[in-house]
Amino acid sequence: MTHIPFKVSLLRLVFLLLPVTVAAQEARLSDYVDPRIGSEGLGRVFIGPSCPYGMVKPSPDCTVHPNSGWLPMPEQVNGFSQVHVSGTGGGPKYGNILVMPFGKGMDQLNHIDYRKDETIRLGYYATEFQRTGIYTEITTAPRASFYRFTYPEDSLKSLLVDAGFFLGEQPTPDAREAQQFVGSEIQIISDHEVMGYTRIRGGWNNGRAYTVYFYAVTDHPFVQTATWKGSQISNERYQPDSQQKTGALLRFPSSANTIQLKVGISFISSLKARENVWNEIPHWSFEDTRQALLAQWENLLQRIDIASNTPEKYKRMFYTGIYHTMLMPVDRTGENPLWSDPEPYYDDFYAIWDTYRTSTPLITLIDPQRETDIVRSLINIYKRDGYMPDARSGNCNGRTQGGSNAEIVIADAFVKGLPNIDYHLALEAMLKDATIPPGGNEEAEGRGGLIPYLELGYIPYGIPRAGNRTIEYSYCDYTIALVAKGLGKTDLYQQYLKQSSNWKNLWRADYEHAGVKGFILPRDKEGNWLDKIPFGNSHIQKPTFTYTPVTFEGPWYTPWWNMFFYEASSWEYSLSIPHDVPGLIEQCGGKEKFDERLDIFFDKGFFNVNNEPSFLTPCLYHWVGRPDKSGDRIHEIIQKNYNDGSAGLPGNDDSGAMSSWLVFHMMGLYPNAGQDYYLIHTPLLTESRFHLQEGKTFTIKTEGLSEKNKYIRSILLNGKNYPYSAIRHNDIIKGGELVLKMGPSPGNWGSKLFPESEEFNIQLFNHLQMSSL
Repeated sequence: MTHIPFKVSLLRLVFLLLPVTVAAQEARLSDYVDPRIGSEGLGRVFIGPSCPYGMVKPSPDCTVHPNSGWLPMPEQVNGFSQVHVSGTGGGPKYGNILVMPFGKGMDQLNHIDYRKDETIRLGYYATEFQRTGIYTEITTAPRASFYRFTYPEDSLKSLLVDAGFFLGEQPTPDAREAQQFVGSEIQIISDHEVMGYTRIRGGWNNGRAYTVYFYAVTDHPFVQTATWKGSQISNERYQPDSQQKTGALLRFPSSANTIQLKVGISFISSLKARENVWNEIPHWSFEDTRQALLAQWENLLQRIDIASNTPEKYKRMFYTGIYHTMLMPVDRTGENPLWSDPEPYYDDFYAIWDTYRTSTPLITLIDPQRETDIVRSLINIYKRDGYMPDARSGNCNGRTQGGSNAEIVIADAFVKGLPNIDYHLALEAMLKDATIPPGGNEEAEGRGGLIPYLELGYIPYGIPRAGNRTIEYSYCDYTIALVAKGLGKTDLYQQYLKQSSNWKNLWRADYEHAGVKGFILPRDKEGNWLDKIPFGNSHIQKPTFTYTPVTFEGPWYTPWWNMFFYEASSWEYSLSIPHDVPGLIEQCGGKEKFDERLDIFFDKGFFNVNNEPSFLTPCLYHWVGRPDKSGDRIHEIIQKNYNDGSAGLPGNDDSGAMSSWLVFHMMGLYPNAGQDYYLIHTPLLTESRFHLQEGKTFTIKTEGLSEKNKYIRSILLNGKNYPYSAIRHNDIIKGGELVLKMGPSPGNWGSKLFPESEEFNIQLFNHLQMSSL
């Protein structure tokens, strides 16, 4: 092991203690954010420093395989790249512009090392390497990262800048979901500065090529430099793009034990990357940069505060959940290489299929102006690219997993009154999804199987994901109906409200499984129900396999992406009708049968905690007048599957989906996305307070909440009795107080969602200005 001199160790101690000292002086909510939560197991969250919705996300890359770059020790570290995603599955994306400090000569391109230890905090990452003893610290601004490397005194002070590295590289050319190298370029432009770019295509969304430009500057001069192309090291100061990997090796004075590095990123040009560095970090204070990052997060986190006596574990889970929700999508306004206009531009919707249910509603409550910008970006992508994305990364739409779910995001904004959005153009974009087939580009955007859906009222088996697409298109049609009604387009409203019942065309009422009747099941284009599903393309042999409500995928020889349901079983999807729960209850045989069905669903283990189609299901007891049972299920799910450890998330966080689900339920609220209300159940927190726009506050307070008193007996809304188990968005944002009076057993509270006189659909708010419509 390399010996670290006392002087270097003392510097490290000062650097580590400084943030702690500041935290001790000021009680900050950001201190409860722990980026380690969900970093191991299935969570796959990004652990490095990031600003809210930050374009730059620097962190270690531990081989080319992980989606977020990071893997736990003792895995190797290839270096630190500047662009990552958080919580995603499938093939990796990004991992661009790698830097790596090293202590050897300038004759090697591989400087892999291993961590002796590491520190992971909000806005700060640090590690000491075993072989070299070099200590690396990282923080970041929105579009430029900041590194501090502390070398042992007896070490050579060297740095690698690799423009050819990326995540997801595979030896097979054009492998599906693998990123593919296109080209790179690097130039040493002074004794402090390096710039260039990398161009990569493919990855999770199988997207077209994207280019990441960079500008890197150090606080000490280079005393020796080299560049490389392919595997050939050269004394040249530049390597132009010839479709080979390029990079630079930099040597600093032997007296410079600490080297600071700023790396700006741009999707426009290297000069724009340079501008990003000096605009965002015009100084050389590492700690000032980190404190600026913490201030951004503190501003957001303070918009919801919780009781001071909340258990520390719950504080960490809650505020980390908010943090995860606001890592993506990323704000690339002014960084769009495809078109130029004044509209906001966001990328890395990864994917809306995951995030529309809880992430979008949480951002709307905490940061409505941000959600307005995100919605405007979706609409503008339609205007410029032809379709809104269901997912998008690398400035390219793709891929669709179920419905055209940007429509639900639009409707959610509309019914909650977000201003300054062109809802007429938004409706046009929604109708494009619902009426125009994407012409062979179904994997990237629009609605696959649209023509048979419109002709038959369902998607027949044989078209990929026919089951969940039919269900999700029905919901998307409902959201079109909501917006059409609000804009006074009665004919469109009636048409799409009728189409929103299309899910019933795949409801097989006589099919029984585990004591329950009625499921969404495969049907061919002639209308026949299919008990056995064909696979393969042979015209001679026609093998089949049995399809049941617990089938997740076919046998190994069937492509999972083309199955009847995406990532779930019929047991799950047959309960995923968020726009028409009363209609679902009727199909299931009434409230008593529906109650029994929910019990079987959970008790027999058909519920899948790590899958978004089941997000609403624990709350479905509300519709049979039993919100107490919803609360029991939710608390059981959280206690068994969530914690404040590194494996504290039960599935891929999916850009904050799992985390935002947790945040809502800890407060005792749950949104039914695309609609204007929240379901109320027993919270984990004794008190939550929303600090809203215009200085308004909305408080959720419990009286007598304990392990024994876990049931809501009655509720007061602004001092008046409130017997209903749902509350409208407008009742929250106008401010007030919701007091939950708790007891040891369920009472009569919550037998109804709303007064019978109220509708479940659209409500236009007075503050929604006509100029925004």
